[in-house]
Amino acid sequence: MNQMHSETTPAASVEAPAVPQYPIDPETLLTDAKAAQALGERNAAEYQSGEPYHHICLDGFLPEEVIYKVREDIATIEAEKNEASFANARENLKSSYIPERLPTYSRNLFYAFNSRPFIQFLEKMTGIRGLIPDPYFQGAGIHRTLNGGHLDIHADFNLNGPMQVERRLNVLIYLNDPWEEEWGGCFEIWDNDMTKQVKKFAPTFNRMVCFSTGSNTWHGNPEPVNHPEGKPRESIALYYYTATWGPHRKSHSTLFKPRPDSSDEADVRYKRHDALQEILPPIVFRKVIGRLAKFGF
Repeated sequence: MNQMHSETTPAASVEAPAVPQYPIDPETLLTDAKAAQALGERNAAEYQSGEPYHHICLDGFLPEEVIYKVREDIATIEAEKNEASFANARENLKSSYIPERLPTYSRNLFYAFNSRPFIQFLEKMTGIRGLIPDPYFQGAGIHRTLNGGHLDIHADFNLNGPMQVERRLNVLIYLNDPWEEEWGGCFEIWDNDMTKQVKKFAPTFNRMVCFSTGSNTWHGNPEPVNHPEGKPRESIALYYYTATWGPHRKSHSTLFKPRPDSSDEADVRYKRHDALQEILPPIVFRKVIGRLAKFGF
């Protein structure tokens, strides 16, 4: 049974189902393809009726042995070998690690998430056909946010540049022990106008959140992590795409928006990017914007 969680649900008291939702073998990491499709079909109505944009929360998503093995693996990661780290007003004390940085078991799990059975599970659930996994895991992998860290409300980049495909789905699987909302780090969904929070999910053990992405699908974990034992917030992050990008579409990087009556910073960077994109030829814009971003433009 799927368990949707509102802003007031005490997430840590939720017991994961005895039988995992996704039918993956914890030893071989092989998946029963028909069972995966059936799982997607059972959750299609709930996902596709999600507001303000399509989303779903599934508890007890993977066999618990999988979560424990991944946690053992990431405990061996050297902090300085992260693929990217962030320390600024909008994204602080957060690091990410691509699968190639991980031990064999976790690396193979990521490859399983890029395989046909998982893609078909997502397609059946979301109604999006022709989903494309990212073999480069751009921005994906293991995400770790330390105590005091946060990620402001934002909409994700909409174009995978190297592959020229449109970003359509995010999948997040939480690796933490049972987690209370008052410990911060909760995943928040905001309405399209950024006027109010609609949903909030604690990043608790073996919880999966999947949602559709667009230029106004505002989400994030803006409340700083405040675990009483100083433990970090850890998750698996996966992104999926479709070959629906057109020459007249306008690409953008991550867009940040401040919450009403908060100290969140407005994202003036996008306005500068937008102005440049209007006056520069596309090929010139693509060449210069990455270099300018390194200097905070």
